[in-house]
Amino acid sequence: MKLFVNDLTIMDFSYLCPKRGMVGESWIVDIVLDGGLNEESMIQDFGIVKKQLKGLIDEYVDHKLVVPAEYSGSKIENSGADGRVNVYFQYAEDKSIYLCCPPEAYAFVYADKIDMQSVISYLKDIIATHLPENVHGIDILLREELINSPYYHYTHGLKKHEGNCQRIAHGHRSKIMIFRNHERDTLLEQQWAERWRDIYIGTTEDLVGADQLLKRGALISDNTHLCFQYESSQGRFELAMPKSACDLIEYDSTVECIAQHVYEVLKHENPDNIQVCAFEGVGKGAIVSDNE
Repeated sequence: MKLFVNDLTIMDFSYLCPKRGMVGESWIVDIVLDGGLNEESMIQDFGIVKKQLKGLIDEYVDHKLVVPAEYSGSKIENSGADGRVNVYFQYAEDKSIYLCCPPEAYAFVYADKIDMQSVISYLKDIIATHLPENVHGIDILLREELINSPYYHYTHGLKKHEGNCQRIAHGHRSKIMIFRNHERDTLLEQQWAERWRDIYIGTTEDLVGADQLLKRGALISDNTHLCFQYESSQGRFELAMPKSACDLIEYDSTVECIAQHVYEVLKHENPDNIQVCAFEGVGKGAIVSDNE
């Protein structure tokens, strides 16, 4: 007998890709449990399934940077006494990414690339140890939101956030809707989707020089990379990204401020009535318009 739960949760995270670099992603999670009935004539109570399995997914993948530990361009090492972990990642021949973060900021998947199948295997191994005796197996389906309009993949970190959004490299796959004079402007939407394809949205006040990062053996410089550093409640976070993979804003990179940034750029370019609806992953976001 099988028990299924569709739309169990949405994983908002980023991963390191040998071709694309750092990719923000949002995957919807469906699960199927295979087992016999318990003393309550259930495979498992839906409330328990939703709370326990969602909690495990949140703990092990959501709002983390997922690293392909077996990829030849991944170098992972402890930073020293503070317990942080260094990740140095080479991709696309000559590009590199460097991070030094608390261990909770990462998920290390033992595969040479991150895709839905490698993440499913990673999650199944974790969840299997938490299933009751009457549950014999679990199937996990990961899927993207169906988006029929322009979208982008972005990564960011929110140092003022008390929860896991403070991690410097987590992300989202997000659509954007732009209205000019009360009508959808798909050309402007496509322009922003192209501008922010696989982008790191950084805050200018978090910028530091490359010489301020720990950089144990990492070949980065101010000529090639933008470097970010901040301290938050989970610890100190450091990141160096290729300049071509970054866009800077003057605000924190909350979805409210991202919408505000796009709105201000568009208003500077033309006097039309503008409304920006920026999404943060699936089904949530912020709106800024002339009427605000």
